[in-house]
Amino acid sequence: MVGHARFVWNKALRLNLDRLEQGLPIVWYDDLCGLLRLWKQSEEYGFLAEANAQSLQQKLRDLDRAFTDAFDSAQPMKRLPRFKKRGVGGSFRLPQDVKVENRRVFLPKIGWVGFFKSREVPGTIKNATVTREANGWYVSIQTEAEIPEPNLHIGPAIGVDRGVAVFAATSDGELVDPVNSYAKSMERLARLQRKLARQRKGSRNRAKTRARIARLHQSIRRQRADFLHKVSTRWSKSHALIVLEDLRIGNMTRSARGTVESPGSRIAQKSGLNRAILDQGWDELGRMLGYKLRERGGHRLLVPPQQSSQECSECGHVAPENRTSRDVFRCVACGHTEHADVNAAKVILARGTAARAA
Repeated sequence: MVGHARFVWNKALRLNLDRLEQGLPIVWYDDLCGLLRLWKQSEEYGFLAEANAQSLQQKLRDLDRAFTDAFDSAQPMKRLPRFKKRGVGGSFRLPQDVKVENRRVFLPKIGWVGFFKSREVPGTIKNATVTREANGWYVSIQTEAEIPEPNLHIGPAIGVDRGVAVFAATSDGELVDPVNSYAKSMERLARLQRKLARQRKGSRNRAKTRARIARLHQSIRRQRADFLHKVSTRWSKSHALIVLEDLRIGNMTRSARGTVESPGSRIAQKSGLNRAILDQGWDELGRMLGYKLRERGGHRLLVPPQQSSQECSECGHVAPENRTSRDVFRCVACGHTEHADVNAAKVILARGTAARAA
């Protein structure tokens, strides 16, 4: 199922990329579905009939959405879709006829499969996505259910300043240390990658090393997600309003890409900062806070980030000289002194309060 879905994606992608090179319009979903029927009826690609037809159509729908996003001028960071490699991840989506009974799930064209059920499946099942990860197969089930409107959350408001040395500082004075899951595993990951580079392609030992690297990346992701879930759950339970800076993470980490680095250079330092920023999961923290606060009747608010680190939370004076070091903020106008990240969090909260009042 995964191989057939990957084949359909790559074949349709190659068709559209060739048309773009020739200056022709690309083929969209409806016409691609017609081509899919012809491929399945042909002698060369008749093997596609072995897979669930709707799973292949869903892969074409994903490609259609990827091209739409790539041509959307409102999303400048988007790029053209890429080819999918065999053995790297892989997934397929089944839009109907999925059933769950106890710890079994029925997948069309596959049948009943036992699985470890992490939670009950509420509501009406709409679709299921089967994904291959480093340590096995996972099924994600999307359901539809009526959810009552949550009661208004009664609680205080806080501003949160996200950083690297300090993962997050709140206007209440809390400083949260980063987990740095990727940084802690960099040495081990580099050692495995050097080992992989020395091994013969196609050998069993190389396959084992690739599997170890994949499991290590999975462990890094899970450590980061566990940390973010714990922080976001604790804050969403105790606060009704959380104000964050509206950071453009893609813009912040883009400048050093595609440039040759030399050790100790400014470019190498920027690349290291990019890795540190991406290791924190700032976007994911904002997403988690958004839906967890909504479920509890709270709100997440985004405010402009400009000069929040240079503005005094007491008198509002803005000057680069206010930030004497990474940790210390000392206002040159009123003399207010505080941890720099806590001061920035108070500024963020004040901006959010003003925006709500307006």
